[in-house]
Amino acid sequence: MGRTPSHPKLGGEGTADVPRAKDPKARPPRGWRDTAFFPGRTLPTYTGPYTVATMEIEVPARNPQVFSNIKRNGKHALRLETCLMTIYYPSNNSEPNLQTNDPDYSRELWLGRPRVDIAKGYGHFAGIGSLAVPLFLPAMFTKLPAYRNAPVAKHWAPRANVKNGGLKVKNETGSAPDDAPDEPCFPLIIFSHGLGGTRTMYSSVCGEFASYGFVVCAIEHRDGSGPRSFVNHATSGEGSMAEREGDGGVDHVPEDKEKGWEAIDYLFPLDNPWDTSPHNDKGVDRELRDAQIALRMAEIDEAYTVLEEICNGDGEPVAKRNLRQKGFKGSTSHGMEGIDWSRWKNRIRLDHVTAAGHSFGAATIIEMLRHHDRFHYVSQGIVYDTWGAGLKPPESEPTQHRIRAPLLAINSEAFTYWPSNFDLVESLVREAQDGPDPKPSWLLTLRGTIHVSQSDFSIIYPHVCSLLLKMVANPKRALDLNINASMEFLSHVLPKEMSEVSRAYQNEGLLESQVTSLEKVPQNQKLEPRNEWIAMRLKIRHEWLFRISPTLFRKIRQLRNQQKGEQPDSYDEVWLHVKPSAEAIDQHMQSMDKNPVLRERVTQAMPAARTGRDDEGEPVDPPPNKELGAPESTSVNPDP
Repeated sequence: MGRTPSHPKLGGEGTADVPRAKDPKARPPRGWRDTAFFPGRTLPTYTGPYTVATMEIEVPARNPQVFSNIKRNGKHALRLETCLMTIYYPSNNSEPNLQTNDPDYSRELWLGRPRVDIAKGYGHFAGIGSLAVPLFLPAMFTKLPAYRNAPVAKHWAPRANVKNGGLKVKNETGSAPDDAPDEPCFPLIIFSHGLGGTRTMYSSVCGEFASYGFVVCAIEHRDGSGPRSFVNHATSGEGSMAEREGDGGVDHVPEDKEKGWEAIDYLFPLDNPWDTSPHNDKGVDRELRDAQIALRMAEIDEAYTVLEEICNGDGEPVAKRNLRQKGFKGSTSHGMEGIDWSRWKNRIRLDHVTAAGHSFGAATIIEMLRHHDRFHYVSQGIVYDTWGAGLKPPESEPTQHRIRAPLLAINSEAFTYWPSNFDLVESLVREAQDGPDPKPSWLLTLRGTIHVSQSDFSIIYPHVCSLLLKMVANPKRALDLNINASMEFLSHVLPKEMSEVSRAYQNEGLLESQVTSLEKVPQNQKLEPRNEWIAMRLKIRHEWLFRISPTLFRKIRQLRNQQKGEQPDSYDEVWLHVKPSAEAIDQHMQSMDKNPVLRERVTQAMPAARTGRDDEGEPVDPPPNKELGAPESTSVNPDP
């Protein structure tokens, strides 16, 4: 595969000058908005074989309630009144109305509405106030590369993606697998955002999943963890402020009653506003964070109920209750018009649900996995850059409050250097692997990435991430690695008939790489920053030379390593720290009715994870088994 040209601004759009890095997947421009002449920022086309569509839903909560006694501005700060979500789902590009660019199928704004108000919310979150407005100007015209309210796909996608088949694959139909229905039933992923996030902040991750055949429900939490979110209320009856106050005991101030809506801004702890910092001596605000997670889990329950209604053929009542339509705050005139609800009946798999989240959202997912009695529909979890301090400690009783589901934990390199957080995340993976019924679980680090690499921020603001946060991985390649590892995980742990839906993805063997203990990684291969920048940014040694001439810098570095006798870089894009035993993965795949040939190939790549150890007790892997077609480890070096 050819390499991308050298460029001093690693992580800039169109660059991937991480030495020996693989190119990102092809993402051809969709139209004039995606060209270099458009003044705003654009999001790349999704690479899977399905066209992606979205719908916005805000409905009154079935169980309105207050969480904790924390108050701000004369009212309870943590209240469940409505549930807001964006649903990303597979559509069909061959639909006549989509091909003719029917104006009814518009595209959702990435920043949301009203744009200036939300930009000010980000300013409040970042501590810069209204100065954030000009910084967000380039993103105010950014739209998701997905059609609003388009018909859900009725076809099986071909076994190809945009990389190997071009955009034409989105107009093609594949054959149904053996013993499968003519219309696919799409697996469900529930996504929880992190601090400062929204339901569209992770649209690239959510849209990529949807383009490969998943329905993704991205919830916008109203727990004071987002920059700014608007809660709408019906004028009367269910969802009105009067009804919420009576049934849920929630309170409102006169100003909100007059407007008919409320703005929920980021909620700072009173006595410890920066409790998220690795260097915070006071620890996290336990009362606030525990209450936020409780509210988040209640919102997820509410969202799941809405999805049940839609899948049962009751989408029309959902549309009638929807508060994201003309006349409501933050809404457009489109609402949910044009959706053919009959096509949604029995089209979502409501069992074996995947719960995924980033940062504080990842902490939320861990708490869900520990409550498998309540979230019985969740079968596995994917956590990106888990913020461990936000977690509740497990119960003292070893049989209670434990992870009993397959788990994939993906860290950015920046977060991996936070010692206490890394140890906690590793313990979560071990928790899933231990016990009488061990579950296949993995922990890996994506080299050259930072905390926002798993969101859209690194794609929309690549130069900020490169110059200020020292990200050296191409943001689109980082997206590919996150998605590919996640899809590989799901192909292992989902039931056979569900994993067939995503058959177009290309397995890079990221979860079958050799196990690498962080302590064993040579120091010259790390981008570990000074202590004051832990978890926030990376460090590029001799950055001035690297910016001027990356090629010359690499040659000098290689010469220096030779002179010092230091170990040459392995050029791996990932460090795989923990993976399951052969027995655990085989047992789980057998329970999911996986193909015996696939089981044998995968288990051959796993045994050294827990059974092979070196003299110092560190895990050691043998070379991949070529006869069984085990994928080779990926090639890259994110350490310039």
